[in-house]
Amino acid sequence: MESQPFKPKPLLNKSELRQIKRSRTRIEGKKVLTDDVRKLKSLKVTPDLSPGEAIHYYREPIWIEYYIPKESRFAYETKYLFVRLSDPVPTNDPSDAELKLAIQEKRIIDIWKYSHEHLDLKEFILNCYHSTKTMLETISLIYWSFKETKNTEELKTACYLTEALLKYEPTLASLQLFRDYVIYNLNFFIRELNRAKVDFSMEDATVSLLIKRRNELWEEKKYVEDEDFDLLAALFFEQAFPNRGATELSTDDLRLFE
Repeated sequence: MESQPFKPKPLLNKSELRQIKRSRTRIEGKKVLTDDVRKLKSLKVTPDLSPGEAIHYYREPIWIEYYIPKESRFAYETKYLFVRLSDPVPTNDPSDAELKLAIQEKRIIDIWKYSHEHLDLKEFILNCYHSTKTMLETISLIYWSFKETKNTEELKTACYLTEALLKYEPTLASLQLFRDYVIYNLNFFIRELNRAKVDFSMEDATVSLLIKRRNELWEEKKYVEDEDFDLLAALFFEQAFPNRGATELSTDDLRLFE
């Protein structure tokens, strides 16, 4: 049987692709280009957000390079992609009960604490998180220490541990009891770090997820498209995933999957 060429799943939706075409850019592993240098130079370093609004955004630095013909040189500049955080919306499903309560009480979904308060579910929950329960315990300890002392020193650690948990989801426990708890907790910690003006950065895959959720929110609410955001997002994908244009694997590569 002849092997089929490997085609990576597009990271951008149709709306983004239309915007990139209008911005005269290219994606899929090719360098994101634009012949409108004025457009690149006109991009704001940061959007016009009040301090209260900025709390609800994740900030990702984007390095922009453009050529200045009159000076025969390349210019480099750092601008920022601000990604609006999109929170899970609870439903009437039983798996959203803890999410509803966490939103109401303005706290994280603390699986470690929950498992010790619901002894009938403790063994089931901890078995589902046998490889990550130490991470859940550390997040819980940091969070409740922060609630008591308001010391943000370890908050970044809790945020990064929460980000790492994305790689282990979903579990049976999260499907039944804690739907979308990781993205909810991640957004919670990002906002707290923003409030505390603590510098931090997420992995490229996490930023991609935040962008995807933001774009889904924009489509659902039919918000006006933001050309600057779309262009900066395209530049982010090029910088983060420069080799995504490979459309097929070599024979040696395919042996890895045998």
